[in-house]
Amino acid sequence: MKKMKVAMYYNNNDIRIEEQPIPKISDDELLVKVIASGICGSDVMEWYRVKKAPLVLGHEISGIVEKVGKNVKKFKKGDRVFVTHHVPCNECSFCKNDQQTLCHTLHNTKFYPGGFAQYLRVPEINIRYGKFILSNEVSFDEGTFIEPLACVVRGFRVAYYKKGQTVLILGSGMAGLLNIKLAKAYGAKKIFATDIDEYRLKLAKKIGADVVINAKENIAEQIKKNNNGKLADFVILCAGVSIAVRQAIECVEFGGTILWFAMTPPGVEVKIPFFDLWTKQVKTYSTYAGAGEDIVEAIDLIKKKKIDVNDMVTHKLSLKETDKGFKLVAEAKDSMKVIIEPNK
Repeated sequence: MKKMKVAMYYNNNDIRIEEQPIPKISDDELLVKVIASGICGSDVMEWYRVKKAPLVLGHEISGIVEKVGKNVKKFKKGDRVFVTHHVPCNECSFCKNDQQTLCHTLHNTKFYPGGFAQYLRVPEINIRYGKFILSNEVSFDEGTFIEPLACVVRGFRVAYYKKGQTVLILGSGMAGLLNIKLAKAYGAKKIFATDIDEYRLKLAKKIGADVVINAKENIAEQIKKNNNGKLADFVILCAGVSIAVRQAIECVEFGGTILWFAMTPPGVEVKIPFFDLWTKQVKTYSTYAGAGEDIVEAIDLIKKKKIDVNDMVTHKLSLKETDKGFKLVAEAKDSMKVIIEPNK
């Protein structure tokens, strides 16, 4: 039985290179050789991951079709592809109401074993609803941004973003930077971004934020100072900490919108000035993941170069260096997009 190498996750400081059999596929499945796999911020959330360990993580992948089940007609060996790990059923009441990311099927589907492996088995439902051909205009590295960008696209869509609004992004990590890029691509009037880390603030400014603010400052006052006395029309929470939740409420303009993109760990209670929310007639939305048209839009944005993601790649590592990659992402200092190349 042929073997492959995987990066097995035990915790953020314990990633072991192990061997597993290359997955066998049924007549309705595909085997994909993983070329690039991004480390997501959610991969290093120990409160969420450790209880499921050991496991192979990685869901931001691009690769090449290695084997094709005889019943699969849409793909052939050698195709360059992007694969979604979670897919909706497209039949339940949530899906029919354009709430695919609430679909129970979406929360219970995945490819096997994970993106930090040399090969993946792609189930039939993932082939049907979550597998896309990568054109030659999209590199494998760019392919690792499709899933996270689709999450951002969905957020803007469900929160009814309007061109010409003033946007504030609280937190300039990977998700924050993608929100900055999409706000710029979608015609924001002015983009503000915050963080407590100077490296991230410099990167936020470089990739498109008009004004960057250290989150320890009075953010609301800084926005007013640079926005004719007004606060932000569209506020996106990309930092899952209690103080940022309060900052979102303080910084949103009357009649504005708050998009809860990031979340605090479960069990954390946040005190909010509810009267202020009511008085300001603020609209709030939450978002999770991306599906269907969000993925299609993300691919199109990257393919047509409306969004350039290459300037966010700071590290490309081999599978045996996955532990280093996890430490870089968990420390959240001088790194941004960390890509693992399992077959190098």
